[in-house]
Amino acid sequence: MEQQIKNIPVTNLKLDLYNPRLPKSKQGKDEKSVMEFMLLEAATLELMDAIGENDFFAGELLLVVPDEKEEEKYIVIEGNRRLTAVLLLNNPDLTTVKKIATKEIADNAKFKPQILPCLEFNSRNEILKYLGFIHITGKKSWRLLEKARYLYELRNDINFKDISFLNVSREIAKVIGSTTAYVKRLLISFELYKKVEDEAFYQIDGLNDTSFFLNYFTDSLNKDNIRNFINIDVNSENPLENLNTDHLKKTTNWWFKKSEGQSRVLGDSEGLKLLNAVIGNNMALSAFEKGATIYEAYELTDDIDLQFERKIKDSLKSIEQADILSNRVKSFYSELYDDLKNIRRVASKINDFRTKMEQDGDDF
Repeated sequence: MEQQIKNIPVTNLKLDLYNPRLPKSKQGKDEKSVMEFMLLEAATLELMDAIGENDFFAGELLLVVPDEKEEEKYIVIEGNRRLTAVLLLNNPDLTTVKKIATKEIADNAKFKPQILPCLEFNSRNEILKYLGFIHITGKKSWRLLEKARYLYELRNDINFKDISFLNVSREIAKVIGSTTAYVKRLLISFELYKKVEDEAFYQIDGLNDTSFFLNYFTDSLNKDNIRNFINIDVNSENPLENLNTDHLKKTTNWWFKKSEGQSRVLGDSEGLKLLNAVIGNNMALSAFEKGATIYEAYELTDDIDLQFERKIKDSLKSIEQADILSNRVKSFYSELYDDLKNIRRVASKINDFRTKMEQDGDDF
């Protein structure tokens, strides 16, 4: 792998139209689309301001490859946000979004770099392994969908193209300094995402490649019931071979389709725990599919003991918080005494029932 440090004029540098950081809807279009995405989604204005005030930091080399279509031109594989900032400092009219702020920063800039330090590689593939360590396990982490898209691209690299899924997961894990299990989940999740994307996101309002949370899939692959519901075998050479597409559609709708501003179930750790329990119980799942809330359905599962404990502890936490606030209350509401009596009554009732159960269990 040969690399060469070069100082290249900004006019000879081109943005990468297929950067994994770009959503698919923006990929392959033109440099203007890339710039506008960087301005809207990647805090590029702040970077413009910093470079304009302090100049370009020479230690942050752009990673480039020769453009096969134009001589003396280079495509920036790593450093597109920095290149966008410099391009706009030199010509703020290149964008049609955030025009006022962009022009103001450019007009006040002390520095407008004309030449940038670059590290030249022979091909895009030579850069991929380096980027994997930096952006997946390193300090410059991408969003999860960007990571997964990158791993999918790396999997189809000429060096990994003909290797089995399980082996390629192990090899990629070595390259990026991660675990095989994590790589497998990201690759499988991206395959699931591509299925959803191919179905136009099931026509769910507002759902697209910029609003999709891939962690819903990656985290679900650690939940036995959800994984089996979609029918994914993470230890197979073809994990999606028996994919249940109807259930994939159902779970995607539960997570992302909103009614009155709310999804049927959140994809966070608590939501996935609830959904996993509901899917594992036929009666609870049936109720959920017929319109019960995820909490109502969860109460039909066999996990009653944990539900009881959670509600008691949540109630205790609320009472303790009220106690902290009590010395700052200026006027207690009129029903406070009755509410406190009812709290005591219910607590005594629960404790009496507990005592009775313990006595009934004593066969002395």
